[in-house]
Parts: sequence; structure tokens; C-alpha cells
Amino acid sequence: MVIVYLILSVLLIIVLTARLKIHPFVALLLVAILYGIFSGMPLNQIITSVNKGFGDTLGGIGMIIILGVIIGAFLENSGGAYTLAEKVLKFTGIKKIPLAMGVIGWFVSIPVFADSGFMLLAPLNKSLSKRAGITLSGTAIALALGLTAAHTMVPPTPGPIAAAHYLNADLGLVMLFGIPVSLFALFMGLIFIKIYVTKTFIDPDPEITEEEIIERLKTAPSALKSAIPIFVPIILIVIKSLLTSVGGFINNDYDSFNLIIKILFFLGEPFIALLIGCILSISLPEKLNYSMFSSSGWIGKALVGASSILLITGAGGIFGQVLRESGIATTLGEVLSTVHISIWLPFLLAAAIKTAQGSSTVSLVTTASILAPMMISLGFETELQKALVVIAIGAGSAVVSHANDSFFWVVTRLSGMDVKMGYRFHTLGTLILGTSASIILFIAYLILT
Repeated sequence: MVIVYLILSVLLIIVLTARLKIHPFVALLLVAILYGIFSGMPLNQIITSVNKGFGDTLGGIGMIIILGVIIGAFLENSGGAYTLAEKVLKFTGIKKIPLAMGVIGWFVSIPVFADSGFMLLAPLNKSLSKRAGITLSGTAIALALGLTAAHTMVPPTPGPIAAAHYLNADLGLVMLFGIPVSLFALFMGLIFIKIYVTKTFIDPDPEITEEEIIERLKTAPSALKSAIPIFVPIILIVIKSLLTSVGGFINNDYDSFNLIIKILFFLGEPFIALLIGCILSISLPEKLNYSMFSSSGWIGKALVGASSILLITGAGGIFGQVLRESGIATTLGEVLSTVHISIWLPFLLAAAIKTAQGSSTVSLVTTASILAPMMISLGFETELQKALVVIAIGAGSAVVSHANDSFFWVVTRLSGMDVKMGYRFHTLGTLILGTSASIILFIAYLILT
């Protein structure tokens, strides 16, 4: 019944937000509590799950959202984002902007969590779409799918690394197959975007006119200077990720590190890296005015805008936590682990757990831990088979991103999409992404094993 309750919960969220126009925070909180009650959770456990889900989610990405919004405010108001957009436009042309954002997202998400990557690249994405006069829907979903593809299937992202560890898979083989599979899946996602998503126009920035953009460009910083607040945090996070991957220090055990390595780990923490990006973004305006930092200035307005994103993201965390505490992942694991369907088993198991509780990383880790003791009995014995299983789990963990996933709310809120659009574009896009990856992976499994 918990699976039935999950389906009904998703439908109720859509009805409340899309048809009745109830604020997503209220809808998510209400549905999470109702799901907990009907699934038989003790009332005190529901309260604990609500507090934990909200606190853990905002504790993990709350500061990243706030700092990312501040960086975006300085990039946009100084004209820096539009300078970057001009450079990218000259290089790619108008028709290839979704492709460019998808590829950029794919590269960025190898070391950087998808939420952080979207926050960092959202200002550039909006500016590109505005300057090119194209819909934000296509470029935003392209960026989101690019981030998701690498986040779920390409090490050294923590999820694939953890899955490879549980299954004792060769990390080199996982990367060797994960890169082409994830890129193929992204390509299929871009076709979906071109055929379907771009048919719906979303104004990238309805509050600013072309004349205002031209005016801002007159005093805007150079493209190189504008890129620094975006790419310095990314580089710092990449360095930490590489040190973690190469050194095997997944738990950040600093005891054997020298001072320089400790500092690099500190600077590469996403919150610290984005804080550095914020400090660097202050240099973007031609003339710094202290009113920019006031409650009615650039930062004040940015924080007001971020408050809604924070609340909705936190509520998504509540929904996901209640689902986890209800034991739905265990239930799905017990049901699907008895089915022998070759490489489709890890994909379907991961997809079911991802859809049920929202987190791709949790899906990767949980699925791998369920399958680990059964690998030999399921026929996954060789190094190649184990590597392909890890990628299959990654593909499944991309399916599907919806209301219980914090990334769903980051993408929709920053892209001007309502919940109905989010399901039509982002949720369906992640379904196509993960399914495409699983199909090409199944073909590779038949040929190579």
C-alpha cells in the first residue's frame, strides 16, 4: 500500500499546486504528513521526519542556494552575465545554446553536485537565453539534464563512487563506460528538448528589456572577470573532489594530511567555495555602492527571491524524509530483488527507490547495498559486469526527479516553471535520460558479456 500511497501523494501535489494554486511549501508539507499517517508511521516519528527532512535539506544546500543567488545578483546587475552570454553566443550561435548548456552542465556535475552547479550556472543560462531571444525552458532543462547525467553515472561524483565501492567494481571501467553512456543519454534528452520542451516559451527575464541590457553592457566587466566568480568555486570543488577520489579519503580524514591539503579540502567545501565566489563577485560592478548590500539593494532583493526557493526546497526534503522513514525503499527492494531480469534489475530497483524518496545519491547507495550480497547469484561476476551494474544503478537513480527531489524545486523555481511544467519538462526529461542510458547499456551488456 505504501507504493499506492506514493502515487496518490504525487497526484495530490499536482492537483494542489497546479489546479488549486496552493503554494508548493504548504502542499508538500500537508501531503508529507498525510502520507506518514496513512502509511502507518507513528505520529512522533512523523514529527521527527518533518524536522529532520527540513533541517537536513537546508543544512546541506541552504547556504549554497543563498550564496548562489547572491553571485547571480551581482553577475546580472553588473552586466557581467550578459558579457559572458555575448561571448558564448559568438562561439555557439543561437541554435546550439541548449547543447552548450547541456555539455557545460555535464562537465560541471562530474565534481560538483547538481544543485550547486545549477545555482552557479543559472545566471549565465538566463542571460544567454535572453540575449538570444529564445525560451528559458529549453536551456534550463538542457542544463538540468546535463548536470543529472554526470551526477548519476560519472565518477568522481560521490554516488557512483559509493556504488562502485559496495559492489567492488573497478572505478576505471565505471568511468570508461559511464562517460559515453551518460553522453548518449544527454543527447537523447536534448532531442526531447528540441522536439517538445522548446515549444513552450518562458521569458528568461521578464523584468528587464533589451534596451536595459544594452545599457548595462556599457559598464559591464569583461567576460574573463565575469567568469571568475563562477569558475573559481567550481575549480576549488573539483580540486577537493580529485583529492578525495585519488587519495581515497571519502570521510575527509585529515589526520594524515599536511596543512596545504587541509586548506584545499576546506576551500573545496561547496559552501566555502561559493562564499569565495560571492566575495569575488563584489569586484564586478564598475563602482561599488554600499546600497547594493542593503535590504532594498541587490543582495536584499536576491535574498527575498531566495526565500521562496529555500522554503520549497526544504519542504521537498520533508516529503523525501517521510518517504524514507516509512520504509518504502526497503519494500521496493524486497519486491524487485526477487526478479531476475539481467541488467534491467539494478536499473529498475534504483529507479523505484529514486522515484520513491527523491535522492539520487541515496538511490545509488541503497541499491548497491541491496545488490552487493546477491551479485554472484544474479550472474554479475566479472569486472566488466560489475562496472555495468554500477552504471545501470546510476541510470536508474536519474529516474524520475519530481516533487520529493530538492533538485526539482531548484530547477523549476529558478526557471519560472510551475509544478505542472516541471513534471512535463524536468520529470519527463529525467525519465528519458535514465531510460536512454539503460537501453544503450543493455545493448552493450548483450554484446560484451
